Amino acid sequence: MSARRARRSLCLAGAAAVLAGPTALAFWSGGYFDEPRLWAGLAACALVGLGALVAPLPRAAWTWPAVGALAALAGWVWLSASWAPLPGQAIADAQRVALYAAGLLAAVLLLGAAPRAVEPSLALGAAVVTGYALAARLLPGLVDQTPSRTALGRLEQPLTYWNASGALAALGVLLCARLAGDESRPHGVRITAAAGAVPLGLAVTLSFSRGALAALGAGLGVLCLLAPERAQLWAVGRAVVCGALAGAVGIELDGVRALAGSDGHRETQGLVMLGLLAVLMGGAALHAARVVPAGRFRRPSLGVLAGASVVLLVAMALAVTGRGVSSATPAGATPARLASAESNRYAYWRVALDMFAQHPLRGAGSGAFRVHWRRERKIADPARDAHSLYLETAAELGLVGLALLGLFAAGLAGAARAAWRTAPAAAAGPAAGLVLWALHTGIDWDWEMPALTLVALVLAGLLCTLSAPWARSGSAP
Repeated sequence: MSARRARRSLCLAGAAAVLAGPTALAFWSGGYFDEPRLWAGLAACALVGLGALVAPLPRAAWTWPAVGALAALAGWVWLSASWAPLPGQAIADAQRVALYAAGLLAAVLLLGAAPRAVEPSLALGAAVVTGYALAARLLPGLVDQTPSRTALGRLEQPLTYWNASGALAALGVLLCARLAGDESRPHGVRITAAAGAVPLGLAVTLSFSRGALAALGAGLGVLCLLAPERAQLWAVGRAVVCGALAGAVGIELDGVRALAGSDGHRETQGLVMLGLLAVLMGGAALHAARVVPAGRFRRPSLGVLAGASVVLLVAMALAVTGRGVSSATPAGATPARLASAESNRYAYWRVALDMFAQHPLRGAGSGAFRVHWRRERKIADPARDAHSLYLETAAELGLVGLALLGLFAAGLAGAARAAWRTAPAAAAGPAAGLVLWALHTGIDWDWEMPALTLVALVLAGLLCTLSAPWARSGSAP
């Protein structure tokens, strides 16, 4: 074997490890706790070392600002341990951000060996994790899981957090919709992806995560704008309709929705749901096998998009400042939750903004939110995070942390723009997936769930790879 072939084989093996990592980590509570997170960090560093030996250095101009900003943010979080009220927590947070920096760099170095495998692999990983979560509801007599007491029936295994489970399933739906609508993919891949979107859509519903549903809607909208082919529009519509039908039936079956009732009751309802899923997946696959009219649809004008963005931002601002906490907020696996905008998050965000006002430059220190919350809270909620990456960064790391996070975001935005110019069809799915993740992490603690955030960083690494000059050829030099 020649040296070139040996290097390529090692690159492919490294790329496979990068793609499989988030899925494996999902089965260790999403990597939330210290031990799996540290092992993941060591693996990411090893992959960086492998990539440095066998892969070319990144050529895209926006790669280094994104990676460098994450590395600098890890250093700033570590420094904040000197003034944080919980130094040990700050060190743990620094380790997590270092994992993200290494994971992003490993993805940039190694994914050039197999860029076309990224979206199918991540979609398959989301399906595996979600399939495991659904198995206890569809086949309770065969699959036994121990649900978290705080989940109150919501879909949350194996990540152990329902909103993160909903966000991961939402990313899976988006990636499946992109694969099904990408006319450059093999026919079998498109048909399989169309069918796979159905159980993933059911999982989003059964997580009862309102944020995941909203982020999924935004991500699918961005996907349609970035890939305005009729095949893509059909694929998105099919995923939404079939997923919504599965979710509507799942909500009506309390044994599936909330793990309620006797074993026999749950087994019967699980089989009913499984049968319906089979029908919907088969229908989606048959529909995807049909020839879809070619051509593109007309994009909305920039003025319309700008106006819609302003309305959305104003609505979000009014929600943050005008909504409150209600003791009657629907909790658990109940349909009423999806129709309610009440949440304790508004209280978390106000405390975070107060912390930022008190410590604007360097913040109160990583991990400080939980201390301030317990001192300032007016409700009995043992929150540990501000449920927003952006507000928590402002509160705990100040303007310095926000600047580094902004540089990271700017690097990814620049890479997405460059990738769009170089390989627009290949960049559409990853860019839409990052939009979905960026929106959801603004209203939840995805940053503390590596199995979810690493999926987004792998997509970011693909965008950096696609933004390189050789990306049009579809493979690394």
